Amino acid sequence: MLISGKCHCGNIAFGLTWPDDQPDIPARACSCSFCSKHGGVWTGTSHAKLSIIVHDAALVSNYAFGTETATFHICSRCGAVPLVVSEIANHLYAVVNVNTFENFDPSRLRRTTANFDGEDIQLRLVRRSKNWIADVRVAQPGD
Repeated sequence: MLISGKCHCGNIAFGLTWPDDQPDIPARACSCSFCSKHGGVWTGTSHAKLSIIVHDAALVSNYAFGTETATFHICSRCGAVPLVVSEIANHLYAVVNVNTFENFDPSRLRRTTANFDGEDIQLRLVRRSKNWIADVRVAQPGD
């Protein structure tokens, strides 16, 4: 199943190919202060594929905090945070914000909360490499 998403103004857009054999989509509301303030409810699976399109890179602010092992992509025009990436052993992983999905039936979401405070950095990276989207492609507009 292809799920489209984007920031409010459409500058940061994505196509998420979700595995057909996983009808439910986990939606984890992170309890950290950044995600709480920005409506971050994240999903991903290592079996999904993600294609990211940034129309104007000058309007994207990248933000890392805490352990600085993940980078939040924030649209400078509209303020939405549609995705987060983490580079682990020279491989790019990502999760997307379910609040930025377009034309999607929210009854398919299985909402939970997540708290990663105090998580060891190595364990955090192992968790991401197992649970985040491992097939991530950054496309140019028009691709």
